[in-house]
Amino acid sequence: MNPSGGRPLRAARCLVVAVTAAVLAGCAAPSEDQDTAQIVLAEGYELGGYNPVNGYSESGVSPLYDGLYRPSSSDDTAVPELVPALAQDEPQPAGPNRWRVPLRSAVMFSDGSTLDSADVVATYTAVRDPAVASEISTSVAPIVTITADGPDAVTVEMNTAADPRPYLLLGILPSEKVEPAPAADWAVNTEPVGTGPYRLESLRPDQAVLVARDDYWGEPAQVERIVYTYMPDDNARAQSMVSGAADGTNLPPRLIDSIDGGDISTVSAESADWRGISLPAGNPFTADVRARLAMNLGVDREAMVRDVLVGYGRAASTPVAAVYGTAYNPDAEYPFDIDRAATLLNEAGWRTRPDGIREKDGARASFELLYNAQDTLRRDLAVAYAAAMKPLGIDVRPRGTSWDEIDTSFAESAVVLGGGSTPYSIDSQVYDTLHTRVPDSSPYSNPGNFTAPGLDELLERAAQSAPGPAKDELYRQIQSTYAAAPSHVFLAFLDHTYGYRDLGWQQSAPIMEPHSHGVSWGPWWNVAAWTR
Repeated sequence: MNPSGGRPLRAARCLVVAVTAAVLAGCAAPSEDQDTAQIVLAEGYELGGYNPVNGYSESGVSPLYDGLYRPSSSDDTAVPELVPALAQDEPQPAGPNRWRVPLRSAVMFSDGSTLDSADVVATYTAVRDPAVASEISTSVAPIVTITADGPDAVTVEMNTAADPRPYLLLGILPSEKVEPAPAADWAVNTEPVGTGPYRLESLRPDQAVLVARDDYWGEPAQVERIVYTYMPDDNARAQSMVSGAADGTNLPPRLIDSIDGGDISTVSAESADWRGISLPAGNPFTADVRARLAMNLGVDREAMVRDVLVGYGRAASTPVAAVYGTAYNPDAEYPFDIDRAATLLNEAGWRTRPDGIREKDGARASFELLYNAQDTLRRDLAVAYAAAMKPLGIDVRPRGTSWDEIDTSFAESAVVLGGGSTPYSIDSQVYDTLHTRVPDSSPYSNPGNFTAPGLDELLERAAQSAPGPAKDELYRQIQSTYAAAPSHVFLAFLDHTYGYRDLGWQQSAPIMEPHSHGVSWGPWWNVAAWTR
C-alpha cells in the first residue's frame, strides 16, 4: 500500500479479474488424503507486483524476500524490534551518520545465485533512480548512498543520526534482475527472485502458488505450500471461509465476527494504519484553518470506532499512536466538543444560512468527499463523517470512485486516505504526512499542503535526531503544534482483522502492522516459522 495514501501498490494491474464460481470451486481446502502441509489463503489484493523496488515487502515481511533487517516481536502491543536478516549483525558505526552492515554468508537467491554486496547496492540504487520511477523512493530518502565494502558488507551513509535499520527492510534482488526501466514493468513483478523461504511456483490472475525452498539459508519452512486465491470481494472471502474453500483471509471489522465459530477462529492485530480525511486547498472552507480545527473538534472519534469499526481500532487525532510510548502526546488529542466547534465557525465568519449550510463571502461550507469505491470501510467512514458534520452546518458529499479519478482531484475534493506504511520509524510515520510538500512528495503526502507555523522546522529537527528523550520531546511538540492548526481530520487507527481455520499448526502471534495488510500479515506474517 502507498506510504501516505493507502492506494494499493500493484504494478501488474492487468491481472485484475472477476471472482467467479469456477475460482471458488478451484480453491477447495485440502482433503485428508492431500498434502496437509499446505494452506489456502483468500487474498483481497491483486496477485503479482512482486517487485521490492516498487514497494512489495517494504516493511521487511515477505515469504519471497528478505531485507537486511526484519521486524520481530512476540505480540502487537509495541513497535517491533528490527533484527538482522540478510545482515549478519547490527549496524556498526563507521563515522558521522555512516554505518557498516556486514552481510550473512552463503545466502542463495531462488535462482541459485549467491548474495553479495553488489545486490544490495543495486537494489537501493534502483529505488532512488528517477528512471525506475519507484513508488517508494521517498521511503528511503534518508539514505544518501549505499556502497560496497568488499563483497561481504555495505556502508550506509544517512542524512540523519536516526537508526538506519527502518530504512533497510526492503527485499533484496539479484543485481542481474535490476532493470534500467520503470519498476512497474520489470520481470520480477511476475517472476520474483528473492532470498526468502519460499519461491513462486505458478501465477495466474486468480491464483499464486508458493513452495518452500530446500536451499533457504535459514530453517526450512514446515508449511510446504501456500496457495493464494484472489478474491477482491469481502463477502466472497467470508463465504470461502465458511464453505471450507479457504483456510484463512482478512476481512473488514463488520464481517469478521460472522465467520467466527466451529473450526474457524478470528484474531485482530493492532496497527499504525490510520484513516483520515485529507482536505483540499482549492475550497475556501477547507482552506480556512479555523474551519479545519472546528471539523476536528466536531467529530466523535470514539463513536466511529464503536459504530464503524465495531470496536476494532483506536481514535486518532494525529499520525502518532500511543504505541510510540514517550514520543506520544496525549494532550494533542482532540476532545469531542461540538459547541466549541460551532463557536469557532461563528468567530471565523461562517454563518448558518436558511438552508442550514454555513456560508461566508458567498462561499459555502460544502465539499465533496471521495473514497475508493471498492473499499467498504472507507465508504462507511465517509458516510459517518458526513453525518457528523451535518449538525455543524457543513455539507459533506461522499462519493465512491476510482483511484485514477482521486489522483487528479486532491486540489478540489477531500479524500478518505490511509497511512502508516513504514511505521517502524516514527520519522517515516509522521514526516511525509505533515511536512510541507517537497518536489518528490507522493501525491498522498499532505495533499492540501497545509502546514502549521513552525511545524516543518520541528519535523526536520526530529528526523535529524538520534533516538532518545530529546527526540521524543520534539515529537510531543510536533503533535501539539499540529493540533493547533491541523491539515487533516485523522479519525482512527485500525485493528486489522483476520479469520483462520485451525489446521494443527503452532502459529506466530500477529505483530504491530503497517498500513499494508492482507494475508501476508496477520497470523501468516511469519508462516515459515510455523511448526506442528
